[in-house]
Amino acid sequence: MRRYSYKKNYAWTPEVAYITGIFASDGCLLNNGRHLNITSRDTEILELAIKTLGIRAKIGTKKNGFGGTGSYIQFSDVSLYDFLLKAGLTPAKSKTIAKVDVPDDLFGDFLRGLFDGDGTVYGYWDRRWRSSFMYYVEFTSASNTFLEWLQAKNKELIGIKGGKIKPGVRALKLSYSKCDSQILFSYMYYKNCPPSLSRKRKKFTEFLNIDPNYKVFIGRVAER
Repeated sequence: MRRYSYKKNYAWTPEVAYITGIFASDGCLLNNGRHLNITSRDTEILELAIKTLGIRAKIGTKKNGFGGTGSYIQFSDVSLYDFLLKAGLTPAKSKTIAKVDVPDDLFGDFLRGLFDGDGTVYGYWDRRWRSSFMYYVEFTSASNTFLEWLQAKNKELIGIKGGKIKPGVRALKLSYSKCDSQILFSYMYYKNCPPSLSRKRKKFTEFLNIDPNYKVFIGRVAER
């Protein structure tokens, strides 16, 4: 079987680390050894992937297994396929992914891609305390081993000692409270960082600005 490729040599960069995070969450390596797929409800992720990778791919629409629809891109790139395999991704990775061998100095970019793919941030006013605004960051995966690795890396590289893995509706979630969320924000969205999903970054920033106790990073993001 002939394997087609864009004939690029991939190496670790902030952009490639971000895309690897996308593939570790919303991406898929098909079993034929050459095709890759990214499926998302947010077409901006797909547009970012197309632009960052410099590929020609059409955004299509398909039904998911839960009765809804999603957008996707599918393309052939043997070089990227092999690069992601070496990094630790595999076909049908959702429950088998254990870790990703991303360089430590690019972990923030990888984490941002992971957050843009299967992460979320949500907030609410705590009814018990009138001035207390609560918000949380969550990373979702079907692999408990992967979330344990992610929690350990966040502790090792960022100094976050919290976080809790808990069951979700269809997968597991690694959840962080607002103090840890502030640290995660500054780490993922460092000054002049490359691509990010604008919707999630805007939502995250709004929560930080609402928080009356947030003083350290308000109105800016910290440099690494």
